[in-house]
Amino acid sequence: MSDYDVVVVGAGPAGYVCAIRSSQLGLKTAIIEKKWLGGVCLNVGCVPSKALLKNAEVADILHNRGKEFGFSFNNLELDYSVAVKRSRKVADRLTRGVGFLMKKNYIDVIMGTARINSSESITISDKNGETSQITSKNIVVATGAKVTILPDWELDGEKIVTYLEAITQETLPESVIIIGGGAIGVEFATIWNAYGANVTIVEMLPTLLPLEDEEIGNELAKELSKRKIKVLTGHRVEKLNKKENLVEVLVSNKESQQTLKADQALVAIGFTPNSKELGIEELGVEITKSGAIVIDEKMSTNVPGIWAVGDVTAKLMLAHVGSAQGIVCAENIAGVETIKLDYEMMPRATYCNPQVASFGLSEAQAVERGYTVKTGRFPFQANGKALGIGEGKGWVKIICDEKYGEILGAQMIGPEVTELLPELTISQMMELTANEIARNVHAHPSLSEAIMEAAHSVEGHSINI
Repeated sequence: MSDYDVVVVGAGPAGYVCAIRSSQLGLKTAIIEKKWLGGVCLNVGCVPSKALLKNAEVADILHNRGKEFGFSFNNLELDYSVAVKRSRKVADRLTRGVGFLMKKNYIDVIMGTARINSSESITISDKNGETSQITSKNIVVATGAKVTILPDWELDGEKIVTYLEAITQETLPESVIIIGGGAIGVEFATIWNAYGANVTIVEMLPTLLPLEDEEIGNELAKELSKRKIKVLTGHRVEKLNKKENLVEVLVSNKESQQTLKADQALVAIGFTPNSKELGIEELGVEITKSGAIVIDEKMSTNVPGIWAVGDVTAKLMLAHVGSAQGIVCAENIAGVETIKLDYEMMPRATYCNPQVASFGLSEAQAVERGYTVKTGRFPFQANGKALGIGEGKGWVKIICDEKYGEILGAQMIGPEVTELLPELTISQMMELTANEIARNVHAHPSLSEAIMEAAHSVEGHSINI
């Protein structure tokens, strides 16, 4: 007899959700976590960063846009340490909530480092070095990912930092160079700039948010530049050196080289799956050169009884994707009805200012795949709610197949666009057309009207532009 039906290794959004769903389905479940319930996301990632971004939004209005709203101050003080402390309280509250959910769902929580001995056996080392062993019919690997660092870059946690140090430090750097123009890079740029830091973003690829539509990246660079954030796209980092009181970064493009200097450098060039030191390679689990565990549509590896979900699979390193994988994995283990995930149609969200949201194909990708496309577009400067809240920048763009009206994707940049994604993704999933979105009456005034207007535009009958 095994101790458990399911043991999940890793308690981030993929792991703890998988554990909850497994328990709901009547499977005796345990979860092993070496550091934090809730993982990186709840503790030092997506959740506390959103708290900091809210502070940044308020700081930006008071410090930079007060005149627009009729506010004036003789001695406005912005205390960045208070923002960080507030973000820690938010994170702590949610992580305590995960602990409550484990108890509520009768899931055994085991704190320690796991090593998988076989498809049915795990050894756990606790913080005192003592070991124990448990058995399970199914083992789910949900160990997430770690920051990618180049070998010759010396991180000291003070002058050269990752997101981990950046999100917990209570001192605002006067100047900072952000290496990497992806989601983490542009979100920290938004936060620090709002509090008055001198920010430079260095991105090797031609546009910011290089996984998004090129037009999105260009629009974001334009808006960040208006905020006096220096954006260097198409630039490689040749050297990263720490001096006594500053950091020097040698960057180059096709034409020239230059040395940037700042108080601090944030390395945000990507993530590498945490698949090493688990013992699964010795068991024959297939792992890519980049470290990703290979899974099928059921979340099963090539070794029966071993499953994997979340960032460690590198399918799409987003918390909500990991959670969806966790649910599907548990349902496949239990043998109940479930779904097949379409990673291409998963929502993608970046919470910089302005926000960026998208899913599916870009217009260029759709054309490349042979679709005859028709697109609809609507600017937020023509949306009453956007103007009312003082956020009229950006637009909504919907891409459809001309032949059948199938929604192929959408790209958005502007106020709270991350909250507008579900209408579009569920419409795509349920095979609705742009015409049906357009015919759905949207409340006025609301930001969601921009979705309706873009859908009207797809059909060739724009109303308010």
